[in-house]
Amino acid sequence: MLERYLAKEKRPMELLKITGGNPLRGQVTAGGAKNAITKLLVASLLSDKKVVFYNVPNIGEVEITVELCREIGSQIHWDRETGVMEVVTKELKTSYIPQRFSGSNRIPILMIGALLGRTEDDIIVPTVGGCAIGKRPVDFHIEALKLLGATIEYREMKKEGAYLAHAHNGLKGTTITLPYPSVGATENTVLAAITARGITVIKNAAIEPEVVDLILFLQKLGAIITLDVDRTIRIQGTRRFYEVEHTVIPDRIVAASLGMAAISTKGRVFVEGAQHLHMVTFLNKLREIGGGFDIKHNGIEFFYDGPIQGGIHLETDVHPGFMTDWQQPFVVLLTQATGSSVVHETVYENRFGYAETLVEMGADIAQFRSCLGCKLCRFNSQSFNHSVVIRGATPLIGKDITIPDLRAGFAYVMAAMIASGTSRLTGTNFLDRGYENLVNKLSHLGADIHRIMPEEQKTERVPIELTCPVPA
Repeated sequence: MLERYLAKEKRPMELLKITGGNPLRGQVTAGGAKNAITKLLVASLLSDKKVVFYNVPNIGEVEITVELCREIGSQIHWDRETGVMEVVTKELKTSYIPQRFSGSNRIPILMIGALLGRTEDDIIVPTVGGCAIGKRPVDFHIEALKLLGATIEYREMKKEGAYLAHAHNGLKGTTITLPYPSVGATENTVLAAITARGITVIKNAAIEPEVVDLILFLQKLGAIITLDVDRTIRIQGTRRFYEVEHTVIPDRIVAASLGMAAISTKGRVFVEGAQHLHMVTFLNKLREIGGGFDIKHNGIEFFYDGPIQGGIHLETDVHPGFMTDWQQPFVVLLTQATGSSVVHETVYENRFGYAETLVEMGADIAQFRSCLGCKLCRFNSQSFNHSVVIRGATPLIGKDITIPDLRAGFAYVMAAMIASGTSRLTGTNFLDRGYENLVNKLSHLGADIHRIMPEEQKTERVPIELTCPVPA
């Protein structure tokens, strides 16, 4: 399955043809969170007990993670229609993750934390991958795991890097303060601490809903784990585990994306499964610009409530701040708001790579290397364009586009649905990684969107290849 999926990413495949101007109307389901289920699958490796997951999204990122787990011994049955997945890892076949997984996604590095307590053999995982939106250093992961007693080193293997790790003397609980509340580093440290001797205290931990969902799963599995209000996670090591049933939380990124698409196209869409608690900061910003929403018992309805107003200042941040993955479609939304708005990206340094294409579509967006915000971030005085000023409202014009990464991909889809004329988007594999059945969902809501297969492209104009601007 992995070979088929990665081959699909590398060869010319289908494109999306979108003609703008149709308001989105109707009901759609958010689906399970990509950033939750992938980590839960890795966490299931801690024990030899059966785990049943519900609300599993049928997306590329889950496909890759399933193959990672199968590679080392997991038996997995996945009913894609019902979203139910059964997982059991009675024993490990290997602790070596092959190099073909290198760069496939960001999950392999988390295998270290999960496997350190499961095997005494050397663990070998390929380098981290994912979307090219900025550096994602694993230093925080490595240093935290070393404090627990792991030995980890980086080696060049077959012209690509890999991490070698082991804990021949076992792991021992300790107090760890993360320099930055990194989601991945928090998850990796938590996974390793579950089977460590004694008590582990993680300070300045990430507290995203997906991290909390992982904590709840681990408690079901047998962990003694608490989360305090000051970003402190406390774990008492254990090796006694139980069978688990767990429902994956709805995807707050997908829910917000669909909501913004509804408002930007002057439509009305009910997103079933959208959870109010997980979207408070986003909804506040939406209300600031005049976007309409109504909280229901089983989701959130988003609607156009008259012309949206700019003039806001927005800074991305770790939870409970404004999520960095909400930023791209929100910038598209701001191109349709009157007045000037400022967006300051503080999580990833190169996340505005998509903005130049929006400018070519007609948006008025200026990029800055300075911190245009209330606080200085990690990228201050560096050469990264991590702030933008958006002046609106500006009409957008359809364009041929190559999608560079997952979230920029949805921003382009949203821009194309607003724009006059027709846009053709290649690089649809990025969208397939995180948005389940996106074309059918948008089409059901009224969008003029079609997936054009390779054999049909003879009658279609071939899109011009575009590249993301690299920071000076």
